[in-house]
Amino acid sequence: MAKKSKDARIQVILECTEHKTSGVPGTSRYISTKNKKNTPERLELKKYNPILKKMTVHKEIK
Repeated sequence: MAKKSKDARIQVILECTEHKTSGVPGTSRYISTKNKKNTPERLELKKYNPILKKMTVHKEIK
């Protein structure tokens, strides 16, 4: 029996959208994985930003 290939699952970088407009130095980034067959559009998740100390929207960057 052959193994399944893992071509559909890729690593993506998520970056905070509110951090750029706040003017505070530094960046908030997370690394995650997604299945590009099921979600071809860019990923958007609410994650914790430790610099701003609150939950913010993080979008996938290329």
